[in-house]
Amino acid sequence: MTADPASLHAQHVGETGETVVFLHGLFGQGKNFTQIGKALTPDLQSVLVDLPNHGASEWTETFDYVEQADLVAEHLRSTVAGDAPVHLLGHSMGGKVAMVLALRHPELVSRLAVVDISPVAHESMDEFDHLISSLSRLDLGGLSSRGEADELLQEPIPEKMVRGFLLQSLVRSGDGFRWRVNLDLLHESLPAIGSFPEFDGEQFDGPVLWIAGADSSYVQDEHDSAMRQLFPRVTQTTIKDAGHWVHAEKPEVFTAVLRAFFTAD
Repeated sequence: MTADPASLHAQHVGETGETVVFLHGLFGQGKNFTQIGKALTPDLQSVLVDLPNHGASEWTETFDYVEQADLVAEHLRSTVAGDAPVHLLGHSMGGKVAMVLALRHPELVSRLAVVDISPVAHESMDEFDHLISSLSRLDLGGLSSRGEADELLQEPIPEKMVRGFLLQSLVRSGDGFRWRVNLDLLHESLPAIGSFPEFDGEQFDGPVLWIAGADSSYVQDEHDSAMRQLFPRVTQTTIKDAGHWVHAEKPEVFTAVLRAFFTAD
């Protein structure tokens, strides 16, 4: 059974200003943007969505960007975007969901920010295959703590920040632990996650900010034509000394860029 739009979990931050909806990347949760949302107050209020198969949102039987975008669109239509369009931001996988949503449901989106991802197929998903395989090998029933899980992952995943990010989705369940991310589905769906749907003539005509990390490879010069074909009003900004997780590595610069874009006349 496919998740119902009402089953999507979202956290609200702030009470004043226009609304920004945040869509996280693979393995993430809406709460990854909590500090960014707080930093944007009181100018803007934020809605931090858990995408399907992540966080507290329901799991689906398949992964498809159109399906994901439509689920989020219906959730927004029945909540924060019922009376007026909202600003939308997506990072990585969430950036692809956000782009598809803006193209299919432009009436819901005022301004769009796409963070360190392009509307193209990314052929190599080896890094994510390795991460999911490493997480799946953990014996959750035998774990005594998240700290023990961190120790067991140090060899296959030596980067401390990456382990910490992934382990945010490990939660206690009875006498053991469970993942708040649908590892099996995401593993088998890596080709689909790396892809991007075909669009024939559709465009989103609102303002678009395309944010790239200078040290990341997910936004390349050769992706520019594909981006501009779908989003003719796009402006690109590159943040120095930042990799793929731009918002975590350079939060102050990232927040300043978002505030300027989302509050512009």
